[in-house]
Amino acid sequence: MDQSVKEASSLIMIPVDWLLANSISIISALLVLVLGWYLARTASRLIEKTMPRAYGVDKNFVPLLSQVARYGILVFAIITALSMIGVASTSIYAALAAAGLAIALALQNTLSNIAAGIMLILLRPIAIGEFITGNGVAGVVVEIGLFGTRLRSSNGLYVFTPNQQLWTSAITNHSREPRRRIDVNVSIPDSLDIAKARKILLRVATADKRVLVDPLPNVHVDSFSGSTVAMQLRAWVATPDYLATLYSLTEESKIALTRELNAEANHQIAVAPDPNVPSPETN
Repeated sequence: MDQSVKEASSLIMIPVDWLLANSISIISALLVLVLGWYLARTASRLIEKTMPRAYGVDKNFVPLLSQVARYGILVFAIITALSMIGVASTSIYAALAAAGLAIALALQNTLSNIAAGIMLILLRPIAIGEFITGNGVAGVVVEIGLFGTRLRSSNGLYVFTPNQQLWTSAITNHSREPRRRIDVNVSIPDSLDIAKARKILLRVATADKRVLVDPLPNVHVDSFSGSTVAMQLRAWVATPDYLATLYSLTEESKIALTRELNAEANHQIAVAPDPNVPSPETN
Protein backbone atom coordinates (compact mmCIF):
# COMPACT_ATOMS: atom_id res chain seq x y z
CA MET A 1 0.00 0.00 0.00
CA ASP A 2 2.77 2.41 0.97
CA GLN A 3 4.59 1.56 -2.26
CA SER A 4 1.49 2.46 -4.30
CA VAL A 5 1.12 5.78 -2.48
CA LYS A 6 4.77 6.60 -3.14
CA GLU A 7 4.38 5.77 -6.85
CA ALA A 8 1.25 7.92 -7.11
CA SER A 9 2.99 10.77 -5.31
CA SER A 10 5.97 10.55 -7.63
CA LEU A 11 3.70 10.66 -10.67
CA ILE A 12 1.98 13.75 -9.33
CA MET A 13 5.29 15.44 -8.57
CA ILE A 14 6.62 14.99 -12.13
CA PRO A 15 4.43 17.70 -13.71
CA VAL A 16 4.76 19.86 -10.58
CA ASP A 17 8.55 19.67 -10.76
CA TRP A 18 8.42 20.44 -14.47
CA LEU A 19 6.22 23.48 -13.86
CA LEU A 20 8.54 24.75 -11.13
CA ALA A 21 11.66 24.18 -13.20
CA ASN A 22 10.18 25.91 -16.25
CA SER A 23 8.08 28.55 -14.51
CA ILE A 24 9.98 31.45 -16.06
CA SER A 25 9.70 29.94 -19.55
CA ILE A 26 5.98 29.27 -19.06
CA ILE A 27 5.32 32.82 -17.90
CA SER A 28 7.34 34.16 -20.82
CA ALA A 29 5.39 31.97 -23.24
CA LEU A 30 2.08 33.22 -21.83
CA LEU A 31 3.28 36.80 -22.22
CA VAL A 32 4.23 36.07 -25.83
CA LEU A 33 0.73 34.70 -26.47
CA VAL A 34 -0.91 37.76 -24.91
CA LEU A 35 1.41 40.08 -26.84
CA GLY A 36 0.77 38.14 -30.05
CA TRP A 37 -2.99 38.40 -29.58
CA TYR A 38 -2.69 42.16 -28.98
CA LEU A 39 -0.39 42.69 -31.97
CA ALA A 40 -2.66 40.61 -34.21
CA ARG A 41 -5.69 42.68 -33.30
CA THR A 42 -3.79 45.97 -33.58
CA ALA A 43 -2.22 45.08 -36.92
CA SER A 44 -5.59 44.02 -38.30
CA ARG A 45 -7.23 47.30 -37.32
CA LEU A 46 -4.25 49.34 -38.52
CA ILE A 47 -4.40 47.72 -41.95
CA GLU A 48 -8.13 48.40 -42.23
CA LYS A 49 -7.72 52.08 -41.30
CA THR A 50 -4.47 53.12 -43.01
CA MET A 51 -3.84 50.90 -46.04
CA PRO A 52 -6.46 52.44 -48.38
CA ARG A 53 -5.58 56.05 -47.57
CA ALA A 54 -1.83 55.93 -46.92
CA TYR A 55 -0.78 53.38 -49.54
CA GLY A 56 -3.62 53.48 -52.04
CA VAL A 57 -4.45 49.79 -51.58
CA ASP A 58 -7.71 48.74 -53.24
CA LYS A 59 -10.40 48.70 -50.55
CA ASN A 60 -11.53 45.28 -51.78
CA PHE A 61 -8.17 43.78 -50.74
CA VAL A 62 -8.15 45.33 -47.26
CA PRO A 63 -10.40 42.80 -45.41
CA LEU A 64 -8.40 39.88 -46.84
CA LEU A 65 -5.04 41.46 -45.93
CA SER A 66 -6.35 42.25 -42.46
CA GLN A 67 -7.42 38.67 -41.78
CA VAL A 68 -4.19 37.18 -43.20
CA ALA A 69 -2.13 39.48 -40.96
CA ARG A 70 -4.19 38.61 -37.89
CA TYR A 71 -4.00 34.84 -38.29
CA GLY A 72 -0.35 34.96 -39.39
CA ILE A 73 0.72 36.82 -36.25
CA LEU A 74 -1.30 34.48 -34.03
CA VAL A 75 0.29 31.38 -35.58
CA PHE A 76 3.77 32.88 -35.20
CA ALA A 77 3.06 33.73 -31.54
CA ILE A 78 1.87 30.18 -30.83
CA ILE A 79 4.96 28.64 -32.45
CA THR A 80 7.25 30.99 -30.50
CA ALA A 81 5.49 30.23 -27.21
CA LEU A 82 5.77 26.47 -27.73
CA SER A 83 9.47 26.81 -28.54
CA MET A 84 10.04 28.76 -25.32
CA ILE A 85 8.70 25.92 -23.17
CA GLY A 86 10.97 23.39 -24.82
CA VAL A 87 8.94 22.00 -27.69
CA ALA A 88 11.29 21.37 -30.62
CA SER A 89 10.67 23.48 -33.71
CA THR A 90 10.76 20.42 -35.96
CA SER A 91 8.04 18.81 -33.86
CA ILE A 92 5.94 21.95 -34.08
CA TYR A 93 6.25 22.15 -37.86
CA ALA A 94 5.50 18.44 -38.21
CA ALA A 95 2.42 18.82 -36.01
CA LEU A 96 1.30 21.88 -37.98
CA ALA A 97 1.74 20.01 -41.25
CA ALA A 98 -0.29 17.05 -39.97
CA ALA A 99 -2.92 19.35 -38.52
CA GLY A 100 -3.02 21.34 -41.75
CA LEU A 101 -3.61 18.18 -43.78
CA ALA A 102 -6.35 17.01 -41.42
CA ILE A 103 -8.00 20.42 -41.44
CA ALA A 104 -7.75 20.62 -45.23
CA LEU A 105 -9.54 17.29 -45.58
CA ALA A 106 -12.17 18.18 -43.00
CA LEU A 107 -12.74 21.72 -44.19
CA GLN A 108 -12.70 21.41 -47.96
CA ASN A 109 -15.64 23.78 -48.26
CA THR A 110 -13.86 26.35 -46.11
CA LEU A 111 -10.77 26.20 -48.31
CA SER A 112 -13.03 26.54 -51.34
CA ASN A 113 -14.47 29.69 -49.78
CA ILE A 114 -10.96 31.10 -49.34
CA ALA A 115 -10.04 30.32 -52.95
CA ALA A 116 -13.33 31.81 -54.17
CA GLY A 117 -12.75 34.94 -52.06
CA ILE A 118 -9.33 35.42 -53.66
CA MET A 119 -10.86 35.00 -57.13
CA LEU A 120 -13.60 37.52 -56.33
CA ILE A 121 -10.96 40.05 -55.31
CA LEU A 122 -8.59 39.41 -58.21
CA LEU A 123 -11.15 39.23 -61.03
CA ARG A 124 -13.39 41.88 -59.44
CA PRO A 125 -16.88 40.96 -60.65
CA ILE A 126 -18.00 42.81 -57.51
CA ALA A 127 -16.56 45.60 -55.40
CA ILE A 128 -17.33 47.24 -52.07
CA GLY A 129 -20.17 49.72 -52.41
CA GLU A 130 -21.75 48.07 -55.46
CA PHE A 131 -25.28 46.66 -55.55
CA ILE A 132 -25.30 43.03 -56.70
CA THR A 133 -27.55 40.01 -56.95
CA GLY A 134 -26.19 36.48 -56.77
CA ASN A 135 -26.72 33.19 -54.95
CA GLY A 136 -30.32 34.20 -54.33
CA VAL A 137 -29.39 37.34 -52.35
CA ALA A 138 -29.19 41.03 -53.20
CA GLY A 139 -27.59 44.03 -51.55
CA VAL A 140 -24.72 46.49 -51.40
CA VAL A 141 -21.33 44.82 -50.92
CA VAL A 142 -19.94 45.77 -47.50
CA GLU A 143 -16.97 43.40 -47.28
CA ILE A 144 -15.32 40.63 -49.29
CA GLY A 145 -13.79 38.50 -46.54
CA LEU A 146 -11.64 35.42 -46.36
CA PHE A 147 -14.61 33.06 -46.00
CA GLY A 148 -17.67 35.01 -47.07
CA THR A 149 -19.05 38.25 -48.46
CA ARG A 150 -21.17 40.63 -46.40
CA LEU A 151 -24.03 42.54 -48.02
CA ARG A 152 -26.51 45.15 -46.80
CA SER A 153 -29.94 44.67 -48.33
CA SER A 154 -32.11 47.56 -49.53
CA ASN A 155 -34.24 47.32 -46.37
CA GLY A 156 -31.19 47.37 -44.07
CA LEU A 157 -30.73 43.65 -43.40
CA TYR A 158 -27.34 42.05 -42.78
CA VAL A 159 -26.69 39.37 -45.42
CA PHE A 160 -23.76 36.93 -45.34
CA THR A 161 -23.09 34.56 -48.22
CA PRO A 162 -20.21 32.05 -48.46
CA ASN A 163 -17.70 33.03 -51.15
CA GLN A 164 -17.88 29.66 -52.88
CA GLN A 165 -21.64 29.83 -53.36
CA LEU A 166 -21.44 33.40 -54.62
CA TRP A 167 -18.54 32.63 -56.97
CA THR A 168 -20.27 29.62 -58.56
CA SER A 169 -23.57 31.46 -59.09
CA ALA A 170 -24.46 34.01 -61.75
CA ILE A 171 -23.60 37.46 -60.40
CA THR A 172 -25.42 40.54 -61.65
CA ASN A 173 -23.72 43.84 -60.83
CA HIS A 174 -26.26 46.67 -60.92
CA SER A 175 -23.73 49.42 -60.16
CA ARG A 176 -20.76 48.67 -62.42
CA GLU A 177 -22.00 50.29 -65.64
CA PRO A 178 -22.24 54.11 -65.70
CA ARG A 179 -25.84 54.12 -66.97
CA ARG A 180 -28.92 51.91 -66.75
CA ARG A 181 -32.21 51.53 -68.55
CA ILE A 182 -35.50 52.09 -66.78
CA ASP A 183 -38.46 49.96 -67.90
CA VAL A 184 -41.96 51.11 -66.95
CA ASN A 185 -44.81 48.75 -67.89
CA VAL A 186 -48.13 50.33 -68.84
CA SER A 187 -51.49 48.61 -69.46
CA ILE A 188 -54.33 50.52 -71.11
CA PRO A 189 -57.71 49.43 -72.56
CA ASP A 190 -57.54 48.80 -76.31
CA SER A 191 -60.30 51.35 -76.80
CA LEU A 192 -57.90 54.18 -75.93
CA ASP A 193 -55.58 55.88 -78.41
CA ILE A 194 -52.22 54.04 -78.43
CA ALA A 195 -50.45 56.81 -80.36
CA LYS A 196 -51.61 59.42 -77.87
CA ALA A 197 -50.52 57.22 -74.96
CA ARG A 198 -47.09 56.91 -76.55
CA LYS A 199 -46.78 60.70 -76.90
CA ILE A 200 -47.80 61.21 -73.28
CA LEU A 201 -45.23 58.72 -71.99
CA LEU A 202 -42.45 60.21 -74.14
CA ARG A 203 -43.33 63.68 -72.90
CA VAL A 204 -43.14 62.50 -69.29
CA ALA A 205 -39.73 60.93 -69.90
CA THR A 206 -38.21 63.87 -71.77
CA ALA A 207 -39.47 66.30 -69.13
CA ASP A 208 -37.32 64.60 -66.50
CA LYS A 209 -33.83 66.14 -66.64
CA ARG A 210 -32.25 62.95 -65.28
CA VAL A 211 -33.28 61.01 -68.39
CA LEU A 212 -30.46 60.85 -70.94
CA VAL A 213 -30.94 62.03 -74.52
CA ASP A 214 -28.54 59.44 -75.92
CA PRO A 215 -30.13 57.04 -76.43
CA LEU A 216 -33.50 58.74 -76.58
CA PRO A 217 -36.45 57.40 -74.55
CA ASN A 218 -38.82 55.18 -76.50
CA VAL A 219 -42.22 53.56 -76.06
CA HIS A 220 -43.31 50.35 -77.73
CA VAL A 221 -46.33 48.07 -77.67
CA ASP A 222 -45.28 44.93 -75.86
CA SER A 223 -48.33 42.67 -76.21
CA PHE A 224 -52.13 42.37 -76.42
CA SER A 225 -54.17 40.49 -73.86
CA GLY A 226 -57.94 40.40 -74.28
CA SER A 227 -59.06 44.03 -74.24
CA THR A 228 -55.78 45.32 -72.82
CA VAL A 229 -52.73 46.74 -74.57
CA ALA A 230 -49.40 46.30 -72.78
CA MET A 231 -46.88 49.07 -73.49
CA GLN A 232 -43.43 49.77 -72.13
CA LEU A 233 -41.58 53.03 -71.59
CA ARG A 234 -37.81 52.73 -71.78
CA ALA A 235 -35.45 55.47 -70.68
CA TRP A 236 -31.73 55.56 -69.88
CA VAL A 237 -30.33 57.32 -66.82
CA ALA A 238 -27.05 57.59 -64.94
CA THR A 239 -26.77 54.62 -62.57
CA PRO A 240 -26.84 56.72 -59.35
CA ASP A 241 -30.16 58.26 -60.51
CA TYR A 242 -31.79 54.93 -61.34
CA LEU A 243 -34.06 54.31 -58.37
CA ALA A 244 -35.28 57.88 -57.86
CA THR A 245 -36.00 58.31 -61.57
CA LEU A 246 -37.75 54.93 -61.76
CA TYR A 247 -40.18 55.91 -59.01
CA SER A 248 -40.70 59.37 -60.48
CA LEU A 249 -41.41 58.16 -64.03
CA THR A 250 -43.79 55.50 -62.73
CA GLU A 251 -45.80 58.04 -60.76
CA GLU A 252 -45.79 60.78 -63.39
CA SER A 253 -46.77 58.32 -66.14
CA LYS A 254 -49.80 57.18 -64.17
CA ILE A 255 -50.88 60.75 -63.40
CA ALA A 256 -50.48 61.95 -67.00
CA LEU A 257 -52.21 58.95 -68.59
CA THR A 258 -55.13 59.08 -66.18
CA ARG A 259 -55.56 62.82 -66.68
CA GLU A 260 -55.29 62.90 -70.48
CA LEU A 261 -56.68 59.53 -71.56
CA ASN A 262 -59.12 58.71 -68.82
CA ALA A 263 -60.79 62.07 -68.26
CA GLU A 264 -64.17 61.18 -69.77
CA ALA A 265 -64.47 57.47 -69.02
CA ASN A 266 -63.58 55.33 -66.06
CA HIS A 267 -61.00 53.18 -67.83
CA GLN A 268 -58.48 51.23 -65.83
CA ILE A 269 -54.87 52.23 -66.52
CA ALA A 270 -52.10 50.29 -64.80
CA VAL A 271 -48.52 51.53 -64.53
CA ALA A 272 -45.72 49.66 -62.76
CA PRO A 273 -41.92 49.21 -62.89
CA ASP A 274 -40.63 46.07 -64.58
CA PRO A 275 -40.87 43.41 -61.80
CA ASN A 276 -37.91 41.50 -63.26
CA VAL A 277 -35.49 44.36 -62.61
CA PRO A 278 -34.23 44.63 -58.98
CA SER A 279 -34.22 48.11 -57.49
CA PRO A 280 -30.77 48.85 -56.07
CA GLU A 281 -30.16 50.91 -53.01
CA THR A 282 -28.90 54.42 -53.64
CA ASN A 283 -26.45 56.11 -51.32
